[in-house]
Amino acid sequence: MKITRHQWPVLIVSGQFHEHTDEGFRLAELIEELEEVQDCSIIPSFTYEDAMEIKRSRADIGAVVVDWNLPEEDSTEKSTACELVRKIRARNATLPILLLASRLETEDIPVEVLQCIDGYLWKTADTIEFLAGRIVMHLDRYTASVYPAFFGEMVRYAQEYKYAWHTPGHMGGEGFLRSPAGVLFHKFFGENTLRSDLSISVPELGSLLDHSGVTGDAEKNSARVFGADYTYYVLNGTSNVNQIIWRSQLVRDDIAFVDRNCHKSLNYAMVITEAIPVYMIPRRNMRGIIGPVRLSEFSPESIRQKIQASGLITPDKKNETPKMSALTNSTYDGVCYNVIQIKKQLARSVENLHFDEAWYAYARFHPVYTNHFGMADDDLNNEHPPIFVSQSTHKLLTAFSQASMLHIRNGSHVTVNPDEFNESYMMHGSTSPQYSMVASLDVATKMMDDSGGIIWNDTIIEAIHLRKKMITILKDLQKKNADDWFFGMWQPERIKLDNEWVNIEDVPAEVLAKTQSAWVMSKDNPWHGFNDIEDDYAMLDPIKLTFTTPGINDHGEMTEEGIPASLVTNYLIDKGIVCEKTDYYSFLLLNSLGTTRGKQGSLFAELLKFKEAYDRNAPMAEVFPEMVAAWPEAYGKVGLKEHANEVHRYIREHRMLDRMQEAFQVIPDQAMKPADAYHAVVRKNVEYVDLDKMMGRIPAVMIVPYPPGIPIMMGGEKMNDKAKPIWDYLKLRQDFENAFPGYESDIHGVERTERNGKKYFQTMCIKE
Repeated sequence: MKITRHQWPVLIVSGQFHEHTDEGFRLAELIEELEEVQDCSIIPSFTYEDAMEIKRSRADIGAVVVDWNLPEEDSTEKSTACELVRKIRARNATLPILLLASRLETEDIPVEVLQCIDGYLWKTADTIEFLAGRIVMHLDRYTASVYPAFFGEMVRYAQEYKYAWHTPGHMGGEGFLRSPAGVLFHKFFGENTLRSDLSISVPELGSLLDHSGVTGDAEKNSARVFGADYTYYVLNGTSNVNQIIWRSQLVRDDIAFVDRNCHKSLNYAMVITEAIPVYMIPRRNMRGIIGPVRLSEFSPESIRQKIQASGLITPDKKNETPKMSALTNSTYDGVCYNVIQIKKQLARSVENLHFDEAWYAYARFHPVYTNHFGMADDDLNNEHPPIFVSQSTHKLLTAFSQASMLHIRNGSHVTVNPDEFNESYMMHGSTSPQYSMVASLDVATKMMDDSGGIIWNDTIIEAIHLRKKMITILKDLQKKNADDWFFGMWQPERIKLDNEWVNIEDVPAEVLAKTQSAWVMSKDNPWHGFNDIEDDYAMLDPIKLTFTTPGINDHGEMTEEGIPASLVTNYLIDKGIVCEKTDYYSFLLLNSLGTTRGKQGSLFAELLKFKEAYDRNAPMAEVFPEMVAAWPEAYGKVGLKEHANEVHRYIREHRMLDRMQEAFQVIPDQAMKPADAYHAVVRKNVEYVDLDKMMGRIPAVMIVPYPPGIPIMMGGEKMNDKAKPIWDYLKLRQDFENAFPGYESDIHGVERTERNGKKYFQTMCIKE
């Protein structure tokens, strides 16, 4: 489909659409001219308030024509043309707004409105052709400005319908038309998608590998928008961004200071660079939720002690400064660090700072996140080394899957040489980039530049409405039955406003969205469960929604009855609602740009249906028919409530959460670097070992249980007496899976074998 004026409707706000008056006839003629002659589409609105709702719900409006003086009966006292113009301009700084007015009415137009509009349309003085021409002129100018640099050039190239004699082989989609399967592919994705799948041979689009032309312009624009000195587009995910960053700064036996709560791509970065890791350990609260690393761990003395204690670092390197620190920001449960505090601690302790912000690319665009993201501006102008930030622009912004950004800010005294850095970039890049992915990064940047603050304010407010609704649902249920239950939220129950404590449900969402202190964790409001939390150090991201299930309280005390979260998330999956992360008694949902009130309403409805099924102990065959069909003897004769409490009792009686807590507080002895352990894999010097025989052995690969999704052991660490809590926890997980078939959870680094009807964990270990 070619983009034309018709795809950018003109919103006309007037009370004269069906009036048999001179103004009514003139308006009808204007609409006919726009539709029939100028190929425009029209959206009529009879009131100012309806017009605002239309504008709020549609981002494709190409121009707005506002009748300055609607008949009084068509409007309310609170809604005026002045108010409409002000609200539209607040949400879109460049959308054309034209006033439809008579000469006499212009004397009443206030200066505030004159500063917001783009022009007048005289109701009676000018010809219809002229009025339509003025609207179209503004519409065309606006729609041309909407295209960012790279995407605009790609669209122009695709619409020139050139005969291609270069790769890719389908040449604009024509190749697909040679077979039935190809025709289906062509019909599904459409001609625009296929014609814009271009080759690096197209000079108009520049080069991603040397950052030239409009590609380079797009990256420079993203650097400006995201607050970086340099930005690089990376097309195979943030996992690869992390590899590029580390490969550019570390070599064999360099020391790295690494968050143990890191994505496995950072562990693989240690393998690729052959770096030696020393670890920072994140806190966990009594619910098992991962919290922030203690600020004291970033002190020069703490880092020095970790280096001195490492058995892998040779004496001649004990006094070296770590080449890189890597911290996950935000955590998977939405805990965001005050980066200014961390920069102060690490300014002279490490040579480079790396913040893995895969789930957090939006933070710069809303003031509630001030100072809590890697590219934050430091008003105190404190010294800091170079800062690297990896962002999955596809996760919570609008880029295509795998399209990510790498941001760099030069240090106070050390700058990053782009030519040197680009060697690492090219090592991990492709000579055949997917230009649609580049365009999606370009467009994601444009969206944030144009209206990021408005978009994210709306998103945060919607998330807060959901948070508040969860509280009111429980209160409504307990009005009828004081002992009733519902799911909870990991969030503050009250906040301090104007030195008074107020329940969060009593504070307007608009106020909570702009009040950072409401989300900053503190000792005097210990809802978060991190009792030793530092002042002004960590906050909860309002859009990361951690739901809690019955079974454990904030003090870690397990109740008689409970509902493990996996039952709830499996139920939701069957209803088309996919959760991001499931822990033992909590699960995470993301309220992102694509979340709508409809999605929220469906979620509430399904949670209430689960509650109803639980309360009446509905047969498992009704709630989980596939599970019962697969294991009829285990689940065919029990109800949902019985089953949930049977699983809960097992978790409680075997102290699985305590064992998990103990396991994740251990950093095992390092027998070899992660890279050397991987080299053993390459050399086939490995073998699978049953868990029962693993004591004393060295795993060659990392072991990452989900939940919680962070490494419990790294390749090269030894399963000895120090690591016994880790072995105990893995043994408990193995026994749990045998007790409850169908509850096989993902454990990276663990393979399962079955003997005599029983499952056994195996891990690839170094041969002895």
